[in-house]
Amino acid sequence: MVIMIDPASWTLLIVALVIVALARLRTSPDLILLGGLVLLMAGGAFAETKNALLGFANEGLVTIAALFVVVEGFRQTGGLGSTGQALLGQSRNLPLAQARMMLPVSLASAFLNNTPVVAMALPVVRDWAHKHGLAISRLLLPLSYSAILGGLCTLVGTSTTLVINGLMIDSHRLDLGGKGYGLGMFDIAWVGIPVAVVGMVYILVFSRWWLPDRRPAIASADDPREYTIEMLVAAGSPLVGRSIEAAGLRNLPGMYLMEISRGDRVLPAVASDQLLEAEDRLVFVGIVESVVDLQKISGLEPATDQVFQLDGPRTERCLVEAVVSASCPMIHRTIRDGRFRSHYAAAVIAVARHGKRINSKIGDIRLRPGDTLLLEAHPRFLRQQRNRRDFYLVSAIDDFSPPRHHRTWVARGILLAMVLTVAMEWVSMLLAALVASFAMLASGCLSGSEARQSINWSVVLAIGAGLGIGQAMHDSHAAERVASLLFGAAETAYGLIDDSIVNHPRAMLALVAALSLVLTNIITAKAAAVLMFPIAVAAADSVSASAFPFVIAVAVTSAASLATPIGFQTNLMVYGPGGYRFGDYLRFGGLLSVIVWAVTVVVVPWAWPLAAARGG
Repeated sequence: MVIMIDPASWTLLIVALVIVALARLRTSPDLILLGGLVLLMAGGAFAETKNALLGFANEGLVTIAALFVVVEGFRQTGGLGSTGQALLGQSRNLPLAQARMMLPVSLASAFLNNTPVVAMALPVVRDWAHKHGLAISRLLLPLSYSAILGGLCTLVGTSTTLVINGLMIDSHRLDLGGKGYGLGMFDIAWVGIPVAVVGMVYILVFSRWWLPDRRPAIASADDPREYTIEMLVAAGSPLVGRSIEAAGLRNLPGMYLMEISRGDRVLPAVASDQLLEAEDRLVFVGIVESVVDLQKISGLEPATDQVFQLDGPRTERCLVEAVVSASCPMIHRTIRDGRFRSHYAAAVIAVARHGKRINSKIGDIRLRPGDTLLLEAHPRFLRQQRNRRDFYLVSAIDDFSPPRHHRTWVARGILLAMVLTVAMEWVSMLLAALVASFAMLASGCLSGSEARQSINWSVVLAIGAGLGIGQAMHDSHAAERVASLLFGAAETAYGLIDDSIVNHPRAMLALVAALSLVLTNIITAKAAAVLMFPIAVAAADSVSASAFPFVIAVAVTSAASLATPIGFQTNLMVYGPGGYRFGDYLRFGGLLSVIVWAVTVVVVPWAWPLAAARGG
């Protein structure tokens, strides 16, 4: 039964409830947004019921889903870790890490749509933060904001600017000095670059205090089980000739490098500047999660030859933890002499023994009851050994598949081809992402199951529902009601101060820009741009000013969705992974919005004089 109520009022009520729920509840944002969408459908907020689902058919949303697959293919081939290290370096200094992240992201966003840029950068930043012990909550929001700010610098940087440009062309009245209707590639850069620079300086200075230090709640024992593992620096490895520090092997989370075995020599207490050589055997001690991460570093491979003598490719194997029982036939025998690999069709990667350090090579370790083995084996090992007496416990390690380092250059080529074809405007971002994801699968960079698991459905559902809520604001005319109320309230406030100030072009420009900023954080950026375009033109006419600078101000401020997570896709993309709350956006992004507004109001009249007639 459809609730009979004024659609605009119902929409505003539900949007308010959604905002409160996002701010106060710990419920997953996708569930809150989906709940709001359902209530809007029940209240008749849409012109047609099918309009509620338009967000899930949005080109940008499908592009994000395809990019998850592309990035997973890049990760499975080991390219993600090397890219993150090259991009962010080894520094644990937060402002330096943020600067090294934001600069390339903002530059890329100026020429590519910022949504795929964030989709590709997000896992790189997340893995790097985990490795270096930095709170991901202090990196992901700056990632989203730098992409948004970078997109303000060119015509193609964000779809919001392209929407405004299309409206300008259709209006036939905003000719820029005889150059034709609409914007050139870098016309908006006059205001976009100052806004981006000032905005990123603000992020670097204030994020230390105003962004939360939230880290994932990882349950760990006071005395965690530590494995001893040997890794070999392969001949021809990119690590050869690099120092321990430069190779990223120092201060690994939950793991440390105990010693290096080089021929007949043992190098204990390894220094950070120690150079690596081919065939070096590195002995690490650490928890299982770090052992898994170690397996993914390009140029390192397990030091035991057993791994490469197992049947079948490594991509079909998994990691298994198994606790040796007292009835195991391998008890008191070395792993090599007991022919463990041949007997169980599994290779011992690492051994843990009651928190004690084992000063032996893997093959020379004599097994004892209670030893915990980390094995590389085919999944059938789990089925065969789970109920046998040789092991007390057998369990698979989640989120591991041996990296396909031999496919790294294939994955890089696919990614580079995708970026270049989009940058040259040969194909759309959607088509490029779909072709690239299929190429990752066809070339063996990842499997079908890995592709399905790579898509973050929570993010996809949150974005689709958020876009649907924005559509409801449009269909129910709630956005127009908000604009009318805000504009009327501002005019009244100005009138109380000075009756003539409303007729001042700069004051009117400031009012239009402020209204655009408010709306873009309530509805989607493109919807705010479409709604504000005629308001900006009418406001310019009311004070006998050129409409062009007013429209430019709307283009910048409507694309700057910074104060809420629901205004723009990239904000929703980092919401869950960063552990953010609605108040984090309002506090940190709210002041940044004010800064964007102030810079826009100052720079736009300087770049495009308000009194100059520019067409029609």
